[in-house]
Amino acid sequence: MPANAISNHDETGTYGPRALRPDIWSMALLLSLLAGCAAAPLDRAGSLPSYDGLTRSDGLVAHSLLRVSRDDVLAAKTVKIIPTAFSMRAESAAFTPEQRSLVTNAVDRALCSGLSERFVVVGLSEPADLTVRAVVTQVKATNATVVGVSKVASVGTSILLPNVPVPIPRIPIGMGSLSLEAEALNSQGVQRAVMIWGRGANAFLDSGTVAKEGDAYSLAAKFGGDFSKMLVKGKTPFGATPSFPSRAKLAALVGRAPKYEACKVFGKSPGVTGFAGERLGLPPAWTDKAPANVEKAASKAP
Repeated sequence: MPANAISNHDETGTYGPRALRPDIWSMALLLSLLAGCAAAPLDRAGSLPSYDGLTRSDGLVAHSLLRVSRDDVLAAKTVKIIPTAFSMRAESAAFTPEQRSLVTNAVDRALCSGLSERFVVVGLSEPADLTVRAVVTQVKATNATVVGVSKVASVGTSILLPNVPVPIPRIPIGMGSLSLEAEALNSQGVQRAVMIWGRGANAFLDSGTVAKEGDAYSLAAKFGGDFSKMLVKGKTPFGATPSFPSRAKLAALVGRAPKYEACKVFGKSPGVTGFAGERLGLPPAWTDKAPANVEKAASKAP
């Protein structure tokens, strides 16, 4: 083949190395993201009355089994949230009651914020078209010491290279994970949506905080976002093109009061303070002052 034929292909980017570069870098990034993840099982804890008809639906780093009755869910206008609980098995993790409360309250607050996008959220004593309940089925604690070392390395790099934006992944050791199962019941107590969800912390996407519950706390909000999005849209929350958050969502992100009175029991989002604290690696208990009077379910999940 003539030499100029090869150069022509390279210039057009049709067959030459330039055409392969985007694919190579995309694949490298994807492999890096997946390699730096903690594992999170999708076990069935037995807290739901039915697991029939579940299908696999995964995001980039989150995994799930789900089922949703689209028409029934989209027809619903009101929703109430039973406070999230830890299963007996998940309680065996080395979390204090206060740490577990931070995680479950983060789930409920994210659910309330996300569901407010379309539903009217009402109190537990009021009738609702849908009732949502979630159970933490598995939790893996974060190695706070390793996170601390990662934070020191990140600060050291920013000092040595103050004008160079170098992304520093956390050390992929001792990362936490979280698994939950949740359902939405109609007013007759019939399941209209089910999700078993698991996600581990990611070395690139989750910076980590110096606390055992740090990753579980961060992942709790991500689950609340995914499950509420499924109910708002009536379909899997994964694979869709990201949309710009609503005014209510933006207000919650910066720590303003919730849209509905029923959501106030879970407190306001830590907002900018929480975001800054997470970047610095501060324990969530330092920035999230969840209400002490959050009512939990009367009975423990299996």
